[in-house]
Order: sequence, then structure tokens, then C-alpha cells
Amino acid sequence: MITVHHLNNSRSQRVLWLLEELGVQYEIVRYQRDAKTMLAPPELRAIHPLGKSPVITDDRNGAPVVIAESGAIIEYLLDNYGEGWLRPASNTPERLRFTYWLHYAEGSIMPLLVMSLVFNKMPEQPMPFFIRPVVRGIASKVKAVFLGPQLKTHLAFIEGELNKSTWFAGEEFSGADIQMSFAMEAANARSGFSKYPKAKAWLERIHARPAYARALEKGGPFSLGDPA
Repeated sequence: MITVHHLNNSRSQRVLWLLEELGVQYEIVRYQRDAKTMLAPPELRAIHPLGKSPVITDDRNGAPVVIAESGAIIEYLLDNYGEGWLRPASNTPERLRFTYWLHYAEGSIMPLLVMSLVFNKMPEQPMPFFIRPVVRGIASKVKAVFLGPQLKTHLAFIEGELNKSTWFAGEEFSGADIQMSFAMEAANARSGFSKYPKAKAWLERIHARPAYARALEKGGPFSLGDPA
């Protein structure tokens, strides 16, 4: 049986979605973020030393295995439960795109979105009053000179890629779309997709999938106020 160690408002939501798409039975162990720090509780460290989510455990072969990191979890589940579904065939252009987006989600766009959140919240943190204008100025400069332009570049790139095909890896829905979902939801929550109709249409398509709705129902309320 697969166990999903599910932290509220986290990337583990997309693991639930993948399992629903695959029709695999699983159980959920729930963890709540600290209301003040928004960090994961220390109990998660008993599952994985980093104490992060998502993490799954699977005892299908007798000896339980622990898998962390969204991309690694997606590949493990597709290898062991996918039966050829939700991943393009090897040695095809679609498979290459699948692999690219599987890594792009966490390697390229999510760091920018997390940095954006950090610099947005930085001026609101407790500090001596005479330092606040300096912090506000630094945060504003970083957003204007680096983060803003970078995010626009990436969103324009994503829009262009979605103009080539219905889904990220091609014309068939795949695990790459599930992997990209957290970043796309976060980007939409930050700035909206009014200038990116293909990205907006993609979001509407994933929201319409029954498995997405089932995962959301089982995972609980989902907010992207803190994409950590």
C-alpha cells in the first residue's frame, strides 16, 4: 500500500492527483504547517530526514521504500504503477519534452516563484523601523530588475510552448502536466494569466479533470499563499 505523507498547501497535492489518475489505492497521513512559520512539523523528519513534503512510502515488495521529491515520486509511480500510461514512449520527441518539463518545474520556474514570494513578504517582517525603508527598497529593486523580467520571460516561454501542443509533452495528457501544475497554479495566483490565454486554457483543462477534483477533495483546502 502506498502512503502519501501529505502536508497542507504543498506539492504533495499533485502526488494525490497522479494517484487518482492512475486509479491506485493509497492512504493519506496528514501534517499541518505551523500557523506562524508556515513550516512543516518536525514529525515529517521521522519519515525523511529533510522533513519536507511530498514524501511517499510504498511496501509493495515487502520492505517499505521512502521516496521524496515530486519528480522522483512521479517517475517511481509511473515505473511501478503506470503500465505505460501518462508517459510518452521512449525515444520520441514527446518523451524528450516530458523529461524536460519534469525537471523544468522545480529546476527553473519554481525557484523564481519562491524568491518572488520571499521578496514580497520581506518588508512585512518584524524589524527596526529605520531599517524597513532600506529593506523595502532592496526588495523592490530585486523584483523590478530581476524577478519581474525573469518571470515574464518564463511565462512567455510557457505560453509559446503551449501554443505548440495541447499539453506540455504533446497532444496527450501526461505526468509532465501534473508536475507543472503547482508552478502554474502559483504563477496564476501571483500575477494571473490574462496575458497568457494558452496557459489559462491549460489550467481550465486540468481543473476539469475528474481525478484533479477527487485529489482536491481528499487533500483538503488548497491555497497557494506559501508555495514551499
